[in-house]
Amino acid sequence: MWQYAVKVLVTAAVVVAVAELGKRSSFWGALLASLPLTSLLAFIWLYIGTGSTESVAMLSQSIFWLVLASLPLFLILPFLLRSGIAFWPGFGVACALTVGAYVGLMWVLERFGVTL
Repeated sequence: MWQYAVKVLVTAAVVVAVAELGKRSSFWGALLASLPLTSLLAFIWLYIGTGSTESVAMLSQSIFWLVLASLPLFLILPFLLRSGIAFWPGFGVACALTVGAYVGLMWVLERFGVTL
């Protein structure tokens, strides 16, 4: 049980650090957020929990492909916000389009025989 508490605390600390740093400097907040900290933590927690390097390798490969679908969010959201769309509607549209990007990517990967 203590391992779950450590996982939650470390992960929450990273998210809070990004948000707080983002208040002070968009560059430093973005730099910290762009680091694959979540993935690195997931690799560590997965390896500690399973001892399986194959599981870590599979997770890493799947993350690579799925990151591609998340990238449009970082172009769509600022475009919408700078176009005068309020935050919540813009955020919702950007998230919906990102979900569409995930669905589209999964369809393309399936056509090329890539399994996640």
